[in-house]
Amino acid sequence: MEQLIDWMAQVTGSRDWIVLVFIVVFVTLLLNFFAGKSLARLEQRFAKTQNLWDDALIWAVNRPAHFFIIAVGTRLVCKIMEPLLDDTINDVVEPTYLVAFISIVIWFLVRLIGKVEELMKGPAYRREPVDATTVTAIARLLRLAVLITGGLVVAQSLGISISGVLAFGGIGGIAVGFAAKDLLANFFGGLMIYLDRPFSVGDWVRSPDRQIEGTVEHIGWRLTVIRTFDKRPLYVPNATFASIALENPSRMSHRRIYETMGVRYQDMTKLPAIIGDVKAMLKEHPEIDNSQTLIVNFNQYGASSLDFFIYTFTLTTNWIKFHEVKQDVLFRIASIVERHGAEFAFPTRTVHLIEEPVSEAAASAR
Repeated sequence: MEQLIDWMAQVTGSRDWIVLVFIVVFVTLLLNFFAGKSLARLEQRFAKTQNLWDDALIWAVNRPAHFFIIAVGTRLVCKIMEPLLDDTINDVVEPTYLVAFISIVIWFLVRLIGKVEELMKGPAYRREPVDATTVTAIARLLRLAVLITGGLVVAQSLGISISGVLAFGGIGGIAVGFAAKDLLANFFGGLMIYLDRPFSVGDWVRSPDRQIEGTVEHIGWRLTVIRTFDKRPLYVPNATFASIALENPSRMSHRRIYETMGVRYQDMTKLPAIIGDVKAMLKEHPEIDNSQTLIVNFNQYGASSLDFFIYTFTLTTNWIKFHEVKQDVLFRIASIVERHGAEFAFPTRTVHLIEEPVSEAAASAR
C-alpha cells in the first residue's frame, strides 16, 4: 500500500491527500466499470461452450469482483488518510479490511459451489444424468466446509485463539450432543440417505411399516418432504428411515399382472383350449415381457366357477400405460372365452325341490 501511494505521489508530483484520494476513487470506479464490461463479454463467450466450469466461474466471480475492487480502493483511501484519522479508527481499519477480503473470498466460493450444483443438475451440460440427491449432498458439505474454514480464518485474523475455540467446541459439542440427540439422529439419517441413496428427489416411495407413500420432493438434513397422492405434504424426520422398511416402486423393472378368472362348470371341456389360447395371446402381446415368468393355469374348483389365473409382467413401468396394457389383456381374454362359446361364472345357487308323495285320499280330494 505504501509503495503504491509513493508511486502515485511521484506520478502526480503531489502528496496532497485530496488529490491522491480523488485519483484512487476515480481509478476504482474506472476499474469497476471496465471489470463489469470485461466480465459481461467473457460471460457471452463462455455461454457458447458446453463447459459448465467456465460458466460457473464467470458467474461466481461477477459480483464479488466489484466488491473486491471497492474494498481495495477503500483500503487505499484509508491508508492515504491515516495521518488525519484517530488511532482508534486506524486500529480498526486493517482487521476490517481482512474480514472484508475473507468474506469476499467465501462469497465467491459459495456462489461457485451453488452454480456448479445448479448446472450439474441440468441436462444441458451432462451427457449422462447425474443423481440430483448426490450433487445436493456434496454441495452442502462443500458449502459447510467453506463457511467453517472461513469463520476460523476470520477468528484468527481478529486475534482470537483457534485452539481455544476448538477446545470449547469439543466440550460444547458433547453437551449439545446429549441435548439434541434427536436432531443429530435426523442429521445422520439424512447423511445415510445421501450415502446409501435408497431414494432420490422425484422417486415414488412407500413404507409397509408406516402410512408413508408419495413422491419425494425434498431431502433435507433434518427431514424429508414427501408429497402424498392426495397432494398433501408429509414431513418425515430422517431418523425414521433408519428403522423402517421402505419400498421404491420408481426403480421397479417391470409391473405385474396377476388376475384370477373363473368360467362356468358347464364349460369344463372348453377350459383347456381357453387356457392355451390365453397363454399364446400373452406370448404374442407386444407389451408383455416373455423373458419374465409367464403362467396361465387352471387353479382351483371354486364355489361356482372353475378358476384359472394369469401371472405375467409388462414391459412398461409407467402407471398409466400399465393399466392400459392390463385393460387390453383382460379384453382379449374375454374375447377368447366368448370365442370358445364359454361364459364367465358368477355366484349362483342351485335349489333342489323335493316333492312329498301324495296319498290316495288327498289325490281323490283334489
